Amino acid sequence: MQVVSLRSDAHAESEPVSGRKPASAMIEIEHVSQRFQTSGKQSHLALSDINLTIEDGAFVSILGPSGCGKSTLLYIVGGFVQPTDGVAKVKGKAITGPGPDRGPVFQEFALFPWKNVLGNVMYGMRQQGMKKAEAETRGRKLLEMVGLKGYENFYPKELSGGMKQRVAIARTLAYDPAVLLMDEPFGALDAHTRTRLQNDLLDIWDTQRKTVLFVTHSVEEAVYLSDKVIVMSRSPGSIKEIVDIDLPRPRKRADLLLDARFQKYIVDIEKMIDDGKDHL
Repeated sequence: MQVVSLRSDAHAESEPVSGRKPASAMIEIEHVSQRFQTSGKQSHLALSDINLTIEDGAFVSILGPSGCGKSTLLYIVGGFVQPTDGVAKVKGKAITGPGPDRGPVFQEFALFPWKNVLGNVMYGMRQQGMKKAEAETRGRKLLEMVGLKGYENFYPKELSGGMKQRVAIARTLAYDPAVLLMDEPFGALDAHTRTRLQNDLLDIWDTQRKTVLFVTHSVEEAVYLSDKVIVMSRSPGSIKEIVDIDLPRPRKRADLLLDARFQKYIVDIEKMIDDGKDHL
């Protein structure tokens, strides 16, 4: 296993993933710290001096103990939170707020209950001024991509949790963001549905090769999905290690479960998280 620490080098460049050509930087995080005000004059340091470069088209997961700032880092890249110190960039430009180049997918589906499945997927496109016919055509194609062809006229209350998350993913893909920001999107799903959606996400990623930043508590999920896994320390969150996942693509879960390298990645990363009494 190749492990690279980026804790002290703000401009460190990740090694290209085995078998892939070097890519340009999509996300750059330079000396980012985040402090939140608490009661009175007290404050809480959530993130400390984060330095990270993520290549265009890479699938990167973030792991770490609860409260280490995984989601905060994701929200900074999304533009929902402005860092106290440092700068986060997308395509070389400083992030000053949310934008259509970054598409969030959260654990909560946040679908409009009064709109049907197709209406939910079309909503963002229509808000951006796309003509109804064009938005409907694209929406139907996206629903077919996520396995929901035939469910266009269903309403959220008629869908399972996994189906709702498929709608949420299709809705995010609808405006074609360069970056997908996924905050434990499968965390509330049962094991079988979670596995199916992981496979579907990999199929979509393999087709579109968007940059994905994925927060999870599952070490196995992170290793299975990712090119790189960021392991964070407990609060205040900093980058403990970045692990290159050198496993072949496309990936088949049945094959990887029998692969000693896959199991070793899981064991080694779990040890990194547990080191120093850090716990998921």
